[in-house]
Amino acid sequence: MAAPAACTRFSDNYDLKEELGKGAFSVVRRCVQKSTGLEFAAKIINTKKLSARDFQKLEREARICRKLQHPNIVRLHDSIQEEHFHYLVFDLVTGGELFEDIVAREFYSEADASHCIQQILESVHHCHSNGVVHRDLKPENLLLASKAKGAAVKLADFGLAIEVPGDQQAWFGFAGTPGYLSPEVLKKEPYGKPVDIWACGVILYILLVGYPPFWDEDQHRLYAQIKIGAYDYPSPEWDTVTAEAKSLINEMLTVNPSKRITASEALKHPWICQRERVASMVHRQETVDCLKKFNARRKLKGAILTTMLATRNFSSKYDAHGRSIITKKGDGSQVKESTDSSTTLEDDDIKEDKVKGGVDRSSTVIAKDPEDLENSHYIPLTGESDEADEIRIVCPNKTCSQLSTSSYGSARKQEIIKMTEQLIEAINTGEYEAYTKICDPHLTAFEPEALGNLVEGMDFHKFYFDNVLGKNCKALNTTILNPHVHLMGDEAACIAYVRLTQYMDKQGQAHTHQSEETRVWHKRDNKWQNVHFHRSSVTPPFAMK
Repeated sequence: MAAPAACTRFSDNYDLKEELGKGAFSVVRRCVQKSTGLEFAAKIINTKKLSARDFQKLEREARICRKLQHPNIVRLHDSIQEEHFHYLVFDLVTGGELFEDIVAREFYSEADASHCIQQILESVHHCHSNGVVHRDLKPENLLLASKAKGAAVKLADFGLAIEVPGDQQAWFGFAGTPGYLSPEVLKKEPYGKPVDIWACGVILYILLVGYPPFWDEDQHRLYAQIKIGAYDYPSPEWDTVTAEAKSLINEMLTVNPSKRITASEALKHPWICQRERVASMVHRQETVDCLKKFNARRKLKGAILTTMLATRNFSSKYDAHGRSIITKKGDGSQVKESTDSSTTLEDDDIKEDKVKGGVDRSSTVIAKDPEDLENSHYIPLTGESDEADEIRIVCPNKTCSQLSTSSYGSARKQEIIKMTEQLIEAINTGEYEAYTKICDPHLTAFEPEALGNLVEGMDFHKFYFDNVLGKNCKALNTTILNPHVHLMGDEAACIAYVRLTQYMDKQGQAHTHQSEETRVWHKRDNKWQNVHFHRSSVTPPFAMK
């Protein structure tokens, strides 16, 4: 690391040049060190806009980067604090993303993939040896030092990195990127260094065939696959991959973190350290073709998010490039997409409405953890409020304008369904306070308990919460069948569905009750509220609001 200068002002040491990237609270510009003429990338953070929590994250990132000095890691050379700005001076990496470079090559083989993952593992091993867990290993954070052939792979963006001494396992929060999250993180179990190895396994899988091991259009199903390690090696693309390569992937994608291979052990695997003898040298054109589609959809999603943010007039704290759509090869030209798996997430960022730090090559969209996803089916954009608008990329062959419109409508409908499920859950558990937060204070309702009358306000409903709901049954399960959502502009929607409720009475007898319901939703102050509902059914043994 460069010796610290005697002066403390950035301008005394460096000349600022053109802008390289921009975030909500920061900008990255090329700079030249006056004393040496060397070029660097300066990340300039406006600290006036940072909360105490944000500042802690910034200091953590700088502290971690200072102690990581490795040829395969983007190096922090200087950290200068001024009154309203903090300057982080990093390596200037000019080679772009590793995955973009691969598709531009004339030749790409299994042995090349081995060399790529070796460099990534070298950087991870250095991190782990220094008590650092990156937590956000993904293609967007794998850069090349320069455009020169054979340039070193550089691991970047330590905004989510944490310090974990030894083999410590603990719950450090829900953080990472959906398609690269490990089972232990999704299960909210204690975790540590093995989470990075799992992500390396996902990356290696993509390096070999151009699509990821875990994918689904629905993020809940995506997470379910990851939790049990449900991946395979389909023909014909995997038929030409050596058994040794698959062996290393299997050891990286081991669900039990205590049995997962370590970075040190992976570097000693024959497919890595004996690649000349073990790894295939045959050109993998099909992998390159699939990887092109994989990269294209990552860029497309970033463009769509940018467009949607602009047209929706979000005053977001995050930049709009939620980079990348996960793709999987189908029958050659067909490519199926998942709910993106390349947007970074961190739970306390959502709950405290904070911005994620990191090397600002591109910005980040923050998503919610599995508990929050029970109330938001797809990855949300985080704006001024936690009640975020959500999007999903669903149709690869449409134009950007068509895609934005259809994605937006689909996501809004899912949002209404999830809000309805959340309301019913409050009823099932007898949580009146939660119920009132979701309902308009002047809620109107037609229901069998009202004997054909239109009731208004919450008092009629409160009686059942106080005296009936949650007290007359041991177990309760509700299923919404055939939901139909009608959108009425941006601020209103109506949902019609069949509600099937199973419950156990005090005597342990099982019962099933069916009702037909319609609910009208209105969005006020960026929050959905149920303003009216109509239910038709035979009155059950206890009131089903």
